[in-house]
Amino acid sequence: MSVLGTVSSPADLRTLDQASLTTLAAEIREFLVATVASTGGHLGPNLGVVELTLAVHRVFRSPVDPVIFDTGHQSYVHKILTGRRDLFDTLRRFDGLSGYPSREESPHDWTESSHASASLSCADGLSRAFALTGQDDRCVVAVIGDGALTGGMAWEALNNIAEGDGRRLVVVVNDNGLSYSPTVGGLVGPRRASVPRKLFGDLGLTYLGPVDGHDLEALERTLRQARDHGGPVIVHTVTEKGHGYAPAVNDDIDRMHSTGIIDPVSGQRRTGGGRTWTGVFADELTAVGAEREDIVAVTAAMAGPTGLDRFAARFPERTVDVGIAEQHAVTCAAGLATGGLHPVVAVYSTFLNRAFDQLLMDVALLHLPVTLVLDRAGVTGPDGASHHGMWDLSVTGTVPGIRVAAPRDGARTAAALRRCTAVSDGPTVLRFPKGEVPADVPALRSTPDFDILADGGEVTADGLEVLVVNYGALTAQSFAAASALVDAGHHVTVIDPVWVTPVADSLVDAARDVDLVITVEDNGVHGGAGQQFHRALVAAEVDIPVRYLALEQRFLTHGTRAEILAESRLDPTSAGRRAADWVEHLRR
Repeated sequence: MSVLGTVSSPADLRTLDQASLTTLAAEIREFLVATVASTGGHLGPNLGVVELTLAVHRVFRSPVDPVIFDTGHQSYVHKILTGRRDLFDTLRRFDGLSGYPSREESPHDWTESSHASASLSCADGLSRAFALTGQDDRCVVAVIGDGALTGGMAWEALNNIAEGDGRRLVVVVNDNGLSYSPTVGGLVGPRRASVPRKLFGDLGLTYLGPVDGHDLEALERTLRQARDHGGPVIVHTVTEKGHGYAPAVNDDIDRMHSTGIIDPVSGQRRTGGGRTWTGVFADELTAVGAEREDIVAVTAAMAGPTGLDRFAARFPERTVDVGIAEQHAVTCAAGLATGGLHPVVAVYSTFLNRAFDQLLMDVALLHLPVTLVLDRAGVTGPDGASHHGMWDLSVTGTVPGIRVAAPRDGARTAAALRRCTAVSDGPTVLRFPKGEVPADVPALRSTPDFDILADGGEVTADGLEVLVVNYGALTAQSFAAASALVDAGHHVTVIDPVWVTPVADSLVDAARDVDLVITVEDNGVHGGAGQQFHRALVAAEVDIPVRYLALEQRFLTHGTRAEILAESRLDPTSAGRRAADWVEHLRR
């Protein structure tokens, strides 16, 4: 039997000698490559923390001693060692193993930690709770890395952790010099070995390191010293992202940070390759940048995933990478706009939640021309509850003076970007989903404020006039709802607005003489595009029924986009059935 086959809990690690541990580390890497190659996931980060995770679980007593990973995508080895190895063929699949720590999966997972830079605040609070309740024998461990120390929240926490004499808290810094791409800022570069000792020392924190993050004996020796210190300790480990897997180590972009399905030998992608929403945006932004010298791109450590790497390759002097710091990114953009430029800030939709105050008070209040591009809007798929971009229409809809675009296809995405960057008196937002962009959906005819995508059906004696308002990428669902109603003897018009917000007067006028409005969107129902339109109707005293085809207001699981939409009754079949049910109810 392999050594890996004998390990089902952290306690099993403590019986192994160093030779067995070395074998185990190699077997874990082989297992990770084989399984993640077939499911997709965060490969590079986990290959880099094999020895580190082994050492943490040999020295500390999880779950008695909480271990928190930041970000949580580097927790695969932790999952393997805590009894979930046999579930890895379901990784990031519907009803399967989460790609992040999950309290529902195991008592060894104390929090999800799927957004960066939050672990130290959680660890600070946990250590305070243990101290206040007399649990002085418990130690809290936070493993922070993959660029998470570029986030301001981590430093807010360190400021408080430094006051924690007597609290048993160990901060393990996994220093691999990378986040999604090479980490930026003053904490990296040739000074990696000297800056942290002085920096953490000046905060009053005990500092140990740097330690070779692939030397098990050195790691264990240092971690035991930290565990027994009796107060907060920083353990600085230096690791190599992708360690032990040549395709990852040789990947100069991000060390195979996150992969789709790949060939385990070569590391080459096996699926995909079509044009993506992100790619459409990236090409158009580069074209706009070539025409306008005032366009500046801003990224929070994710130039590649958001498509800004193409702009950066062409205009490096007009590209700003602030690290994993979305709050700073938006207010930095406000400063750029104040200086006469037009910044384009590209982030994942779900990460905008972190920068709402900056959008509201630093950008919108000052009527500054900042364009926010929200990638991964709506249902994203395998990254799960924390990464579905289902809040952005609700959040941005509360901002005075904002203009929000949700294009239905690639052509409309390119056009929307140009509309957004042409605005000079306030913030604009462009949102689109993850994945391959569908074929363009042409309009039957257009008005300045909306496209008419379908207009048909013979109205029977008891038939109704129905207006379907399509917001964004769920055009198939809008057409399915319309088709079901036309088959039932109703007249249906499907329109697609130029802007989600503000709601155009002509859009309200289009609804004045219908019997029912159905809105379709890839966003949570509460405060979403449908409810914003409904409020506009109420304000105009247009008193007609409105029904929403939108995401349920709950945290959605992980799986494919199609699976999650179906579970949320937002697939085309469900859209048609629900629309027919609504109309039938109105006719009773």
